[in-house]
Amino acid sequence: MSPTVAIIGAGFGGLCMAIRLERAGIRSYTIFEKGPGVGGTWRDNTYPGAGCDIPSHLYSFSFERYSSWSRRYPGQPEILGYLEMCANKYGLRPRIRLNTEVTAATFDESLSRWRVRTPSGEELFDVVVSAVGQLNRPRLPDIPGMSAFAGASFHSARWDHSQDLTGRRVAVIGSGSSAAQLIPRVAEVAERVDVFQRTPNWVIPKPDAVFGETARKVFRRLPFLQRGYREWTYRYAETALYPALAGRWSAGLLRKRALDHLRGQVRDPELRARLTPGYPVGCRRIVIDSDFYPALTRPNVDLVTEPIVRITPAGVETTAGLHGADVIVYATGFQTTGFLAPIEVTGRGGRRLSEEWKEGAEAYLGIAVPYFPNLFLLYGPNTNLGHNSIVFMLECQAGYIMGCLPYLARRGPMEVRPEAMEAWRRSLERAMDTMVWGAGCTSWYKNASGRVTNNWPAPTTVYRRITRAPRPTAFRFAGRPVRDSGGGLSVTS
Repeated sequence: MSPTVAIIGAGFGGLCMAIRLERAGIRSYTIFEKGPGVGGTWRDNTYPGAGCDIPSHLYSFSFERYSSWSRRYPGQPEILGYLEMCANKYGLRPRIRLNTEVTAATFDESLSRWRVRTPSGEELFDVVVSAVGQLNRPRLPDIPGMSAFAGASFHSARWDHSQDLTGRRVAVIGSGSSAAQLIPRVAEVAERVDVFQRTPNWVIPKPDAVFGETARKVFRRLPFLQRGYREWTYRYAETALYPALAGRWSAGLLRKRALDHLRGQVRDPELRARLTPGYPVGCRRIVIDSDFYPALTRPNVDLVTEPIVRITPAGVETTAGLHGADVIVYATGFQTTGFLAPIEVTGRGGRRLSEEWKEGAEAYLGIAVPYFPNLFLLYGPNTNLGHNSIVFMLECQAGYIMGCLPYLARRGPMEVRPEAMEAWRRSLERAMDTMVWGAGCTSWYKNASGRVTNNWPAPTTVYRRITRAPRPTAFRFAGRPVRDSGGGLSVTS
């Protein structure tokens, strides 16, 4: 009998998992989505200029290659359209519950099943797959006086489209990837834009290009060319970008490329100095953008590097004085290290996941956690990438989970052994010691104690190899095979 599966989230990860289940003939699943539509972060982030810094043909499912991408680096509307197309093509819509937030998941040991709670009530499932992502909860800074501001203010991931920025004074707090994308567009219409930068980022150019009708037609008619182009893009990221993050041969080349980009686009030596990072390239997320620096040189844009003291009703006050503003945009990133928060997850023996992770989130292969049977994670701890497509990792994880399902049917609920988790933890620590993220910089890759909880410290080829199939010896089983739920959703695979 097929297990009943609760999938939390309808972004790339949740849709990938559901498609894998559908293709295996398993339709006893439900996708819980707290928002009004599919797409996850690509539904939420609608700020001007929102887009991806991974090439489109790689930032898509390997089993659903899309020949109609309009450009090398897709914008938010096109990515969202791709995900909506996937949901429609694979018939996922009937099993997606929109505007339904999971508030808690508790493993019932007497039933060997999960109780999943939403505002509508509680339901039982054999398996829970978390696909909530790492970039879904906006992080607002802790600045005194934020509530006192007299104008409009909002986070970049919650863009207020009712606000017309034409001719207005806009303060953008933050200078990371989202800020780099939205500032050029805002600067085109605003009277003035003040960009408040705490730490400069390494920026490299984005080699964007439009795919004309001829190119799209060639990809449609000769799919092997599209596969080859995707493979070339993937191999370049693995062989040239990854070594830079590991402090190897390409680190110097990447730094030179970033400095050349800065010198080529910013003529003012004083402004260049304020935009030059003092930490190794790759320690923080690298910004890939060709319009950011030119925007900062516009006469109506000012880069502010003095520390912010407070927000006043009139604007943003720094140690150098007040910067008047009509609108404040917080481009301050996301709460990335909480992972499943604020969902209350309780495993075997009443163990709370929040307590287990109080020193930092961790999971075996980024997928499984001791004492939490039949709970699997997509885009879990230490599976984010600084050089390649996260969609690749999601496919590896979904495939691994599919490999676990037959064990559930034969041997009952499975949970990773603590000793397997400990061995995994040691191997991660050894690999992490070789990466640039441990250098002296702050980033969203790390938790409050400075531990890197988000990134994967090896080539993705390694991750693909170790997630190809589950190792039964890494798990313990409860001995209760999964039964037909009787709810009409379980089918024989």
